[in-house]
Amino acid sequence: MLQVVDIRENKEGYIKALAKRNFDASGIFEEVVSLDEKRRSTQAELDNTLAESNKLSKEIGMLFKNGEPKKAAVLKEKTAGLKERSKELQETLNTAVAALDTLLYTIPNIPQESVPAGKSDKDNEEVFRKGEIPQLTDALPHWELAKQHDIIDFDLGNKITGAGFPVYKGKGARLQRALIAYFLDKNTDAGYTEYQVPHLVNEASGFGTGQLPDKEGQMYHVTADDLYLIPTAEVPVTNLFRGDLLEEGNLPITCTGYTPCFRREAGSYGAHVRGLNRLHQFDKVEIVRLERQEDSDAALDGMVEHVKTILDELKLPYRILRLCGGDLGFTSTLTYDFEVFSTAQDRWLEISSVSNFKTFQANRLKLRYKDKDGNKKLVHTLNGSSLALPRVLAGILENYQTAEGIKIPEVLVPYCGFDMI
Repeated sequence: MLQVVDIRENKEGYIKALAKRNFDASGIFEEVVSLDEKRRSTQAELDNTLAESNKLSKEIGMLFKNGEPKKAAVLKEKTAGLKERSKELQETLNTAVAALDTLLYTIPNIPQESVPAGKSDKDNEEVFRKGEIPQLTDALPHWELAKQHDIIDFDLGNKITGAGFPVYKGKGARLQRALIAYFLDKNTDAGYTEYQVPHLVNEASGFGTGQLPDKEGQMYHVTADDLYLIPTAEVPVTNLFRGDLLEEGNLPITCTGYTPCFRREAGSYGAHVRGLNRLHQFDKVEIVRLERQEDSDAALDGMVEHVKTILDELKLPYRILRLCGGDLGFTSTLTYDFEVFSTAQDRWLEISSVSNFKTFQANRLKLRYKDKDGNKKLVHTLNGSSLALPRVLAGILENYQTAEGIKIPEVLVPYCGFDMI
């Protein structure tokens, strides 16, 4: 969530930056400033009214002490009016604050200067590419390979739950477990502390990291308990620190965790969403960082390099995109997407997003740190997929297929206990 003081000080620059998202902020900023002025004037009047009421209360006490009850009665009548006015002002203030917060929740984060303008994923900027794309004859897509080798059953998942909930079997389940363990080991070896977190969160957590109200329709809602199934481990992991005041010396804080993820938006039909390409439930290993404000840009670059080492070891052809304004997530100021090439499908599959949110989430979370001079500052939060499993698994099945079966990437063999499916 943007801060009102920043909107006031950087209004024209923010309007220009948000235009990269195709978001016209001019009208909404005027409303924000107007509501903030009403909030501030109401708060000032309330403070003065309360101060005057307190002053009169002291005078009333002195009058009673000095034996002047008639004068005290006059002042008591006046304080009664002030108390009634204070109540009215408090209600007006609460309404203004709620309206202002509701408005601020609808404004996306400010894109960094390096974010290219654009309307859709077609305008994203490729910044890196590595790996040889295998030259395969009669390559099969992963959903056919999964059925041929009996390692993923999409029909069985549809039977017990519905579309978008696959069942992993035998070596398919073992490979899935191997990927989770490998990703976690890579992250913890890089200094990230592993967490096991709840798979359901309350509404405050959803608002804290920005999934609510922006993506409310994409989240599974347990209405009886007013809880939400998590769309990513980013939500519970980041919310571990909601409301905290950290010491600068304890930063950075680096976390990793594995969770299943749940998303209602499975979307359209066709080959581009078949098999593992788009699911309602999938597994993902996440990394989260809390940083000093001056360190977050370098931290984002370090996260990108970390994910690159994983894909280098898996020996999968991949590329990195800098997302344009029109494709940038609501809470992000800068995002790099990693994509693996699917040889059988002849297209790129997104397998990771690495993002810097700067103070946007921290302002919602009331997550701050105290610097060496005692100043309280909002933390910068970052997160990334390290990695999302379905499309990584799809990439392995399709790019490592041979006439004899599916080879297992060398780095995963110790985790799997086999080198071929």
